[in-house]
Amino acid sequence: MTMHPGYLNLHRSGELDRRMKQALEGLGCCQTCPRNCRVNRLEGRLGFCRTGRLAGVASYGLHFGEEEPLVGHGGSGAVFFAQCNLACAFCQNYDISHQGGNAPEASKEQLAAVMLELQNQGAHNINFVTPSHVAPQILEALPLAADQGLRLPLVYNSSGYDALETLRLLDGVVDIYMPDAKFFSSAAAQRYCQAEDYPQRARQAIKEMHRQVGDLEMDKDGTAVRGLLVRHLVMPDGLAGTRQWMDFLAKEISVNTYVNIMDQYRPCGRIEEYPELQRPITPQEYEAALLTAEAAGLTRLDQRRLRLSQRLLQALLQGP
Repeated sequence: MTMHPGYLNLHRSGELDRRMKQALEGLGCCQTCPRNCRVNRLEGRLGFCRTGRLAGVASYGLHFGEEEPLVGHGGSGAVFFAQCNLACAFCQNYDISHQGGNAPEASKEQLAAVMLELQNQGAHNINFVTPSHVAPQILEALPLAADQGLRLPLVYNSSGYDALETLRLLDGVVDIYMPDAKFFSSAAAQRYCQAEDYPQRARQAIKEMHRQVGDLEMDKDGTAVRGLLVRHLVMPDGLAGTRQWMDFLAKEISVNTYVNIMDQYRPCGRIEEYPELQRPITPQEYEAALLTAEAAGLTRLDQRRLRLSQRLLQALLQGP
């Protein structure tokens, strides 16, 4: 299956410019994400995400560690934005998301150039990593990139803590949504992410994302071209609410939801404050998570990660 990125049609019609202007105007009293800080980012004021008028870009390049449908043979063109609107205490990109204040700010011309450079390097897609607080800046750069020949699908790779109003501006712009499903419990979300409303917001966001793009679709080579892909990080002692998330995805989104059940939790960030987070998950906890997905009726699991995890599980169970 070959698909034409939707943003090209929106650009030709003038709709992309309209949405870009609406998103940028919103920075004057910012409600881009659920934090609703209402600061004037157009004047450089900083809210929770510590990002003003311009987006900070920590790094970018071809990424081969992403999910199998995104990587293909050429890699995913990842753009890692600095700072974050969620602030997970255990963040594995802590230096970028919590301490990214020194990351270079990118003008719309520079951000467009980054997208085009990744396309020229052979990326299958442009993968915006942690974009929830900089969606207006992405929309601002996109017309320039399209005018200069950008033709790749866009991936919105977020924590799931996204505002519905912002997602609606991205309807027809984003081809592939890849949100996290982090915590199903409000108490856990507040304790570890300072966001008591995360479960509600993430469920709403995932529903809206699926409404826009549907189940994940791939071309003849197995490379994603459109749709929803959900990530779920298994946490120690079931803190993430794996069973509840798998039931939600199967019953309220689609049994055909493509899910990456991740086993790579490791103690990092500010975990010295949280004794319960100071160990990795066990092989048994990961196996239980896979069985939970199967019991919910979910069968589209990221196969590359699953194969790696199964080999690791077998090695750990066998012992030295």
